[in-house]
Amino acid sequence: MNIVAQYGIRGDGARGIVTSVETAIRQGRLAAGTPLPTVRDLAHALRVSPTTVAAAYRTLRVRGLVHAQGRRGTRVSPRPPLPIRPVAPAPAHLRDLSLGNPDPALLPSLTRALARLPRRPGLYGEPANRPALLALAGRQLEREGLPHDSLAIVGGALDGIERVLQAHLRPGDRVALEDPGYVAVFDLVAALGLVAEPVAIDDSGPLPDDLARALGSGVEGFIVTPRAQNPTGAAVDAARARELRAVLAKHPEVLVVEDDHAGPVAGAPAVSVCHGRERWALVRSVSKSLGPDLRLAILAGDSTTVARVEGRQSVGTGWVSHLLQDLVTMLWSDSATDRLLARAADTYATRRDALGRALAAHGIEAHGRSGLNVWVPVVEEAAIVAALAQAGWAVRAGERYRLKSGPAVRITVAGLAPRDADRLAAALARSLRPERRLASA
Repeated sequence: MNIVAQYGIRGDGARGIVTSVETAIRQGRLAAGTPLPTVRDLAHALRVSPTTVAAAYRTLRVRGLVHAQGRRGTRVSPRPPLPIRPVAPAPAHLRDLSLGNPDPALLPSLTRALARLPRRPGLYGEPANRPALLALAGRQLEREGLPHDSLAIVGGALDGIERVLQAHLRPGDRVALEDPGYVAVFDLVAALGLVAEPVAIDDSGPLPDDLARALGSGVEGFIVTPRAQNPTGAAVDAARARELRAVLAKHPEVLVVEDDHAGPVAGAPAVSVCHGRERWALVRSVSKSLGPDLRLAILAGDSTTVARVEGRQSVGTGWVSHLLQDLVTMLWSDSATDRLLARAADTYATRRDALGRALAAHGIEAHGRSGLNVWVPVVEEAAIVAALAQAGWAVRAGERYRLKSGPAVRITVAGLAPRDADRLAAALARSLRPERRLASA
């Protein structure tokens, strides 16, 4: 087998090999999940030393382009941090329940808030963070009983999580992640050269015993979604939060990051496991409540973590757009926004419950305690996704959301009216019949 021809990897040094692999990934010649040749085989094909290839693979791992899978070898990462071809959108004739978007009808209109924005342009030298926005955020967190030692403003949930991880962790460090969990967090962790350690969850969030196991294995960080967990809808309640805090108390050095991405529309009370910790951060995005295009999140954390995030931000982007900060301030100061967010939370809960009841009527297990999604365990994801597409529905296969957990499909219910839940449940039941016959056989 001509490895050079098959993989298109060339180079007479580690840098050249890295560039060649990166180019092949960017151009689509090495797709996500593609296995790379072994160090020995590639070294022989390129007529370089195994040490050179090993150094190249190590650089690619640190950059998140590839990951090692033990005996399965080295493979291209599921979503390498490169501009590659996006996933094709669902065909126009399908009812698209795959994207995780909020219902546009339940997002506030920006017209009035935009009209009230300051007319003068923002200039260099102004404070990076609007004091009025920080004050509003602080009062929100205080009302909910959440820690808010220090506050900053970042460009969305993932921007905040990335900055916090970079403030404390280094490539090769291990991070405990919910499994199933949010694919973008998986990809971010890989892109930073960190190693994911899966932690099993149920409807109340991470399982304390499995978190204890992960912490005992030497992880340096733990990312948890306290409510509206994506993809399962899990929500940490007060009892589970106490259990998790007790487990975490035995590891005070571990960095804990809470991703409260849905905030007031999650449909579950806010809780935290960060009280009294040495290194922690809580990131609250406005993307689900005010709109995905408002790339802003509030970051609360210990003083050291927030100072490091702000320091790095100051030598990079500098600040989150003051226009955006002022817009969120206007919306948060408007009582009409509060009423709309309460209605959105109730509506999403009604839609989750409607689908849950419809699925239960067909004997189908489903999870969706909070948030915008329902998670349905299946035997074969691709077959179910294809069968539902034939019936006119687009849902998301769960593979990208899993590390070690079992197969499932994710259904976004944010825009699914209760009257449509029965039709979807019936279509899913028909799709599952071959699986059930196979399971019973």
